[in-house]
Amino acid sequence: MNERKTLTVNCSGHLEIGGCDALELASEYGTPLYVFDEDYIRRMMSVYSNTIDKEYGGHGIVLYASKAFSCLAIYSIAKSQGIGVDVVSGGELYTALKAGFPAEKIYMHGNNKTAEELEFAVDSNVGTIVVDSALEADRLDELCASRSKKCNVLIRVNPGVEAHTHAYVQTATPDSKFGFSVANGTAEDMAKYILAKENIVLKGFHCHIGSQIFEKQSFVIAAEKMMDFVLQIKQSTGFEAEVLNLGGGFGIYYTDEDPKLKEEDYAEYLKALCETVKRKAWQLNLQLPYLAIEPGRSIVGEAGVTLYTAGAIKTIPGIKTYVAVDGGMFENPRYALYQSKYCVVAAGNMNAPCTQNVTIAGKCCESGDIIAADVPLPEIASGDILAVLSTGAYNYSMASNYNRNFIPQAVLVKDGMADVIIKKQTFEDLIRNDVALERLNSD
Repeated sequence: MNERKTLTVNCSGHLEIGGCDALELASEYGTPLYVFDEDYIRRMMSVYSNTIDKEYGGHGIVLYASKAFSCLAIYSIAKSQGIGVDVVSGGELYTALKAGFPAEKIYMHGNNKTAEELEFAVDSNVGTIVVDSALEADRLDELCASRSKKCNVLIRVNPGVEAHTHAYVQTATPDSKFGFSVANGTAEDMAKYILAKENIVLKGFHCHIGSQIFEKQSFVIAAEKMMDFVLQIKQSTGFEAEVLNLGGGFGIYYTDEDPKLKEEDYAEYLKALCETVKRKAWQLNLQLPYLAIEPGRSIVGEAGVTLYTAGAIKTIPGIKTYVAVDGGMFENPRYALYQSKYCVVAAGNMNAPCTQNVTIAGKCCESGDIIAADVPLPEIASGDILAVLSTGAYNYSMASNYNRNFIPQAVLVKDGMADVIIKKQTFEDLIRNDVALERLNSD
């Protein structure tokens, strides 16, 4: 379990999340249930913003990568913490704006933004758009011209840093759908292309080398390569970047195979980036760029826990024991996508010794519907509450109504109190957008 006060064990031997007894939460709100610790989220936002203030003179911004978890409440928390956000779709942008988030502190990403999304962003006065194709640059220039506006942009650059993470979440290798490569010259070509536009204003460059990365040196190398690229563009065009966005990707604890990072460890990651950019600026005689970073998973990942109720238990002699729960790949598809590993605990029996290894199976009609494989647990009976840890990032975000199951509701916990931030779905919600054609009902 994490060590930052999100999770504790109370005197009854029950798991507590943000001071709330997990069994009481399950009883009141039902399961599956996403639970988020508000204090944890705020502390992690503060860790990053305080580090930029201390190590970089406040000449930068923390952007919460809202693809990790997007809802009105998380944007409201980010707004109250004084940080920015990045969004990757019209839906995320709409949600942020409906939460009252200031448009000038929104950065919009995406490798294939639709014409409608770009129009929405321009009309909403989004602060910065990260351009990822020539087509996008053309559309954006035309949109701004038709509205007599200027739009600030960054170019997504692929610096060629291969971080040690799952292949599906590496984004800066030579073969990637994201960005323009420094190595093959397309990044420089794109800079020249945008500099020739009249209605979009190039402010600098963006990169993101991947997700769930623990190697500090990967981030440092990416920062060095990006500063070298800034110099390259200055020498070839005369343009010197004002903004450098180094993305996110800081890893979190899922199981004992991962390091258990503390708040000061994340501060050290960012400190290393700040020091690298400052050192390279001095060495290359460049101005110090405005620094942006985009943590997402490391802000909400360990803040989230999903509660389930155990149902059917099936032991296949000599093979394995399946414990089925009332959730599944419809509310956590990450095992099916990446074979992601999780820590699972018996929320009502935290002090009991683990006497068996089991596989947590979902309720979908898919043999691959697994939440966690080969996890140690005490003896489990039908009706017991299980908690899967570190589910705050990319669980609700990726959830679906597969098999017409409900996407679970979510609660925000703080000081022993819980507030619903995402309501429970109903059967009516599942058919809300269905159209009953009368001709299909005629005899």
